[in-house]
This record gives sequence, C-alpha cells and structure tokens, in this order.
Amino acid sequence: MTHAERTDLSDTLMFEAAVSLIVEKGTEKTTLKDVGETAGYSRGLAGYRFGSKGGLFNYVIKRIGDEWSQELRSVTEGKTGYEAIAASIDAHYQFCVDAPITRRAFYLLWFDAVSTTSDVRESMIRIHQRRHQDVVKWVQDGIDDGSVKDTVDAEAVAQLFLATVIGILYQWMLQPEAIDAVRQLHENLKQTMQVLLVAQP
Repeated sequence: MTHAERTDLSDTLMFEAAVSLIVEKGTEKTTLKDVGETAGYSRGLAGYRFGSKGGLFNYVIKRIGDEWSQELRSVTEGKTGYEAIAASIDAHYQFCVDAPITRRAFYLLWFDAVSTTSDVRESMIRIHQRRHQDVVKWVQDGIDDGSVKDTVDAEAVAQLFLATVIGILYQWMLQPEAIDAVRQLHENLKQTMQVLLVAQP
C-alpha cells in the first residue's frame, strides 16, 4: 500500500469514527483523541492530521457536502424548473434513508454552527449559498425554457425551498424514527413547488 493509499484509508476510518462519535456524543464531547482511538490509531493521529477539532469537523462537512453535491448534479442533470427541484427533493429524502448517520452528523454540525463564528460556520454558509444558487438556476432555467411561470421570483422560491428543507430536517433529527412523516413532508414540498412554479392548463 502506498503512502497516499494509507492516508486515504486513515482519513476514511477517522471520518467514519468522527461521524459515529458526533451522533453518539454530540459535537461538544467529540474529541480528536477519541476519533483517533475509535478509528484504530494513536490518540494523536487525528490532531496531527486535522490540526484541531474545527479542522476535523470541516473535513467531515466537506466530505459529506461533496458527496451530496455529486448526487445532486447527477439527479438534476438535463433538468430545469420543477423537474429539477422535484428530483432534488426525491434525492434528498433517499439520502436521509440511505445514509442516516452521515446525514445526521452533518446537520448536527450545521445547527451547532449557527451560534458560533468558527470556520465550521463559514463552511456551512458557503454550502447554503451554493444550494441557494442551485435552486435559483433551476428556476431561472425553467423560466427561460417556458416550463416555469414567468412571474415567478427565483430568489424568493430558493429562500422558501431551503427554509422548508431545513425545517423538515429539524423534524427528522428530533424524530428520526418517523421516516414516513419525513417522506410525506418531502412530498408536500414537491406539491407546493409544483403549484408555485408550473402554469396550470
């Protein structure tokens, strides 16, 4: 195994350990020492690799955020307007089902970041801004190709969409066992977006 491969492996194991500990203990009680030991390494490796707990959390955020961005690009490719938004909502629900612990860790970091001025908060702001830009583009492209009503305010739709998604996620985190209710909330959001965006015949 090459040095690069060993680094990738240790990063993956520490990522998995961090996700597990964040969900189990919360962000405040997750330590670099525990992450290193849980991953099967020395207690100092996580500190050496990431520098600080904030550095580790940023790595977790980026890794999960990049995974979600790739999935989002895949499911919305070639789609505009409501079609793109509906595809993203379906993918979002499926992401919660397929990777609940990863998703939960991401949003524990997300909600904790609201009350801080850390690098983690800045990372979350950038991710939120990218998602906002995605939705604006989908809506604007739909207006341009005629699939979305030309009276729609793309910025306002993006704000409503993201605020609703965050609300759904908050409920999911409070009651992760109520996955059927979360699925229905995603369906309700699709219906709302359809009414807002698609011209009725």
